[in-house]
Amino acid sequence: MPVFTTYDGTELAYHVEGEGEPLVCLPGGAMRASRYLGDLGGLSAGRRLILLDLRGTGDSAAPADESTYRADHQVADVEALRLHLGLERMDVLAHSAAGNLALLYAAAHPGRVRRLVLVTPTAWAVDLGPTPEESLEAVRSRAGREPYDTAIAAYERLWAAGGDPSPEDRRQAMVLAYGRWDDRARAHLAASDHERNQAAALVFAGPGAFDPPATREALRRFDGETLVLAGELDGYPTVAVAAALAGLLPHGTVDVQPAAAHFPWLDDAERFAARVERFLATGS
Repeated sequence: MPVFTTYDGTELAYHVEGEGEPLVCLPGGAMRASRYLGDLGGLSAGRRLILLDLRGTGDSAAPADESTYRADHQVADVEALRLHLGLERMDVLAHSAAGNLALLYAAAHPGRVRRLVLVTPTAWAVDLGPTPEESLEAVRSRAGREPYDTAIAAYERLWAAGGDPSPEDRRQAMVLAYGRWDDRARAHLAASDHERNQAAALVFAGPGAFDPPATREALRRFDGETLVLAGELDGYPTVAVAAALAGLLPHGTVDVQPAAAHFPWLDDAERFAARVERFLATGS
């Protein structure tokens, strides 16, 4: 397991899967250990995946200053990894909440990212997100059978509760994050209990983390191609939010994976890996 030292002396770990051109992978959660990404649906067959454990997650050390869990502070960790790998420019894949970290990095270092893949990304960094009505409309498309009816009811209560949802509602609503609720999905969700640093997650998008007008302006200088990959069934982000994010970027394109939710490599591994590999190879 390779380790490097970042800007404040914290030792960060990353894991390597596969052979080929490197692809730096930033996990979401927020603040979940990178192991939940697996090999991204077999993407490692043609790429060397560099799976970063963000500070305080997985095999990376916790920082002395917990305020550095904030997303804007972790931009320097991504840059330290690039320097450690000796890459002039790099391809980057970010999932879910890490979409914000990737956007901040591209804004701060626009010349260092060749191609960027944002997989079902949240986009708080640029002030994009669905309304409750839009999010609920997306998940209600699955109504009519269990376990989705129970999950949708829990999802409705999450929005109604605002910032204070119950843990049970969170757990029940997570069924909707998977295109298929099968044994693999159940195991993937169960693993999140010990893979996620909850205290760090509370800091990640805390006050001061984002300056959307400044980030939007900075991203105008980002000339790397970007693929925003949305899940057809995902309630957060919705397909419309993914399309809006792609439209915000100078060379952005959106692709919607049918019958997929928040973890599209689990829902259709072959389709996911082929689409991402095609984009990394061609930029389209």
